[in-house]
Amino acid sequence: MSWLEQPHSRRRALSTASGLVVGAALPGTAAAQAAAHAAAPNPSTAAAAYANPVLWQDFADIDVIRVGNTYYYSASTMHYSPGAPILRSYDLVNWEFAGHSVPVLDFGSKYDLNGARGYVRGIWASSLAYRPSNRTFYWLGQIDFARTYIYTATAVEGPWSRLTTIGTAYYDAGLLVDTDDTLYVAYGNTTISVAQLSADGRTQVRAQQVFSTPSSVGTLEGSRFYRINGNHYIFLTRPANGQYILKSTSGPFGPYTMRQVLLDLRGPVTGGGVPHQGGLVQTPGGAWYYLAFVDAYPGGRIPVLAPVTWTSDGWPVVQLVNGAWGASYPSPVVPTPPRQVTPMTGIDTFDGTALKPKWEWNHNPDNSRWAAGNGLTLRTATVTNDLYWARNTLTHRIQGPTSTATIQLDHSTMRDGDRAGLALLRDSSAWIGLRRDGGATRVVMVNGLTMDGSWNTTGTGTEVASAGVSGTRVWLRANADIRPGAARPGTFSYSTDGTNFVRLGPAFTMGNTWQFFMGYRFALFNYATQALGGSVRVERFELSVP
Repeated sequence: MSWLEQPHSRRRALSTASGLVVGAALPGTAAAQAAAHAAAPNPSTAAAAYANPVLWQDFADIDVIRVGNTYYYSASTMHYSPGAPILRSYDLVNWEFAGHSVPVLDFGSKYDLNGARGYVRGIWASSLAYRPSNRTFYWLGQIDFARTYIYTATAVEGPWSRLTTIGTAYYDAGLLVDTDDTLYVAYGNTTISVAQLSADGRTQVRAQQVFSTPSSVGTLEGSRFYRINGNHYIFLTRPANGQYILKSTSGPFGPYTMRQVLLDLRGPVTGGGVPHQGGLVQTPGGAWYYLAFVDAYPGGRIPVLAPVTWTSDGWPVVQLVNGAWGASYPSPVVPTPPRQVTPMTGIDTFDGTALKPKWEWNHNPDNSRWAAGNGLTLRTATVTNDLYWARNTLTHRIQGPTSTATIQLDHSTMRDGDRAGLALLRDSSAWIGLRRDGGATRVVMVNGLTMDGSWNTTGTGTEVASAGVSGTRVWLRANADIRPGAARPGTFSYSTDGTNFVRLGPAFTMGNTWQFFMGYRFALFNYATQALGGSVRVERFELSVP
């Protein structure tokens, strides 16, 4: 039974775990070890330290691997396309976009916004692995509880192609390339199983249950599968406040024993949740780290990093600072990076014919109705009065704790009935943009776009402020404060010269419920309410932080 079908939600622990003991059953004195660790940084890193979160953007259900001296990080994207982004780092702290494992969500018409919608479906917790024997990256994930897909590439930048489809839905799976080159998959919710794949990775050759979670623990899921020092480990999350590990000394099919890694541990993000559902990774020098995420809505689920040590009998211990996941730690000791990574903020003028991997569409796009090069041209692709039904809405993650997106928009080829602009997009949304009606163009601020718990539209928006504009170009700006537990305002402004901006409309309070899973995004859109044929050109996008 999937977590969606259970009477208790996947994230019920956010509101029900207050009576649990922080860090119960952790071996050793982690806080004391962390204090000693912090007091004696490695000489090669001097006093260098990193701060948590290592990246304040929405990248959840983390799988992290190292190939040579390079780290790769895969995350969930639900209904956004392309899916399963891959980040790259040389030090586990500074990350850049590298590509996507799933080029298009070709799992049914609902992912095309064609008669149906795929909100909160699609790419959930999945797995990324590297197979040295054929120098190939593997991505594995189940879709809609129906089947599992495997994609492969010889470089994370792509091209990625589908290797196979397997009839078993490996829920929240972790893929292991074992030391003998055999492929194994750990998966399941509460009941944890292991499958062995054929040598070519295309079929399942064996599967069996290896563990049943005790009722006293509750739900375990989010498998990550490892072989470390001859033992097999399955790293599991108790959503959303705990992490556990299973250990087998007798091979991948067990038997397994369980130990708690953390429970109700205070996290490093004020107002955020407990670090959980991530992965273990080892540096070339032999040090271990745990990259987890914390629930930090409205921004989403953001990554935090902590060092890990191992007990003499082979169990991991997260190194704490004053009994909590540290707000900072000494930086990992790694080889000198070959270059600096590309910043997550900055300017995009859409100068190439392909979009940079930081961009993801809301559902699959109609590729005949957009073009990049000398700006981004968005032709209307849908006739609707509902942004949630509009195809070719292009999204960009918000940089926390606060950031501003500004677009320069040429609207000279809009048609009557068209709506184009910049949104704060989630299940409760607002936008600033242009309305073209009766040959006249106005800049407007609209809020009240809403969905219900089944992701059906319940509000298409209300115009709350407007102003006339002339000429063919306008600058639109959205500022988002995504600090969890704070006021969560989104504000909008516009300019006719790119320098002087005028605030438009009231502050929009972004929602902070978890059920939509993904955090708010900046979104570029252009849709028609009367007839297709119009277009706009986004000449420049800038994401900046204070």
